[in-house]
Amino acid sequence: MNAADSSAVLRRTPLWSRHVAAGARMVPFAGFDMPVVYASILDEHRAVRTRAGVFDVSHMGEVRLRGPATLELAQRLFTNDVAGTGLGRVRYGLFCVESGGVVDDVTLYRTGERELLFCVNASNIAADLAWMREVLALSGLDCEIVDESDATGLLAVQGPEALAIVARLAPAGMKPPKRWHFAHAELAGIPVLLSRTGYTGEDGYEIFAPAERTVALWDGLREAGGDALALAGLGARDTLRTEMAYPLYGHELDREHDPVEAGLERFVAFGRGFIGEPALRRHEAQGGPSRKLVGLVLEGRQVARPGFRIQTPDGDGVVTSGTFAPSVDGAIALGYVPAKFAAGANLHVEIRGKSVPCKVVSTPFYKRG
Repeated sequence: MNAADSSAVLRRTPLWSRHVAAGARMVPFAGFDMPVVYASILDEHRAVRTRAGVFDVSHMGEVRLRGPATLELAQRLFTNDVAGTGLGRVRYGLFCVESGGVVDDVTLYRTGERELLFCVNASNIAADLAWMREVLALSGLDCEIVDESDATGLLAVQGPEALAIVARLAPAGMKPPKRWHFAHAELAGIPVLLSRTGYTGEDGYEIFAPAERTVALWDGLREAGGDALALAGLGARDTLRTEMAYPLYGHELDREHDPVEAGLERFVAFGRGFIGEPALRRHEAQGGPSRKLVGLVLEGRQVARPGFRIQTPDGDGVVTSGTFAPSVDGAIALGYVPAKFAAGANLHVEIRGKSVPCKVVSTPFYKRG
């Protein structure tokens, strides 16, 4: 996880007192004091895979674009197709600089004909806003950029029982949105944006609510879920997303790595003139990138941490994320290696001075069902 400097003054989400009362171990993360674990990362991880878990992700940022030129501006900012995203749809993509490096990975919510919402990473809120406003100023387009982060709470309810738990707070007959869709709804009388998305590999929702109503929503979900709904912290969130090989900004993604190297080409819609597109197209002319992100399964149970050296016959690579994966009962990692190494290749990771064998594998590491 990408923790902030513990000496800095940490911000608190609306649910901070609830976490402390529940006995959570709090840690600095992206400038916030956040719950890393309540009782056991392993138990919280397994609860999400088998029942359901609720995460406080109110530290994430929300930025709204609105105005006559909203779609035109978004097409420049976002690697994925904006015009082809219908109302009520959610789409994942990236912001890139001219070199192709990643400013942030974000989700886009198409909320209106001349309006949309970006959900951005907590550590990047200020940088994203500065970059977006710079692009807007240079473009001269008629669009307003509004930071709604402080006014918004965000909860993630994930797991096989997540939809049923949330339905207990919804009006009778409410039809759940399809995967990668959202709906404006009420839960326990609280107006929310209910998004059928997540970061765990399980079905469920991400629920945007007014910041001042987030505590009431949290309490309502806990009552509705009972023993089936576990409180889950950043520790379980990290093991769950690593099993799915989902990238984390500051680990797999940054301004020194681009979406093609990270294996995210499917979220890049070429031919629209987004910022960084010419640089990404150069990979085609060069026969592909020189390095790529791969999944690794390690021999034994030692964990490869970010920054550890991956030893290959063609030069060193580097681990970006690593964990012991409860759902696959083994040590796994993500990392960048020379692009020639495909699934099945045998490599080594240096862990505390020892060379540990590992194998390149196809991802995700974990598949539901």
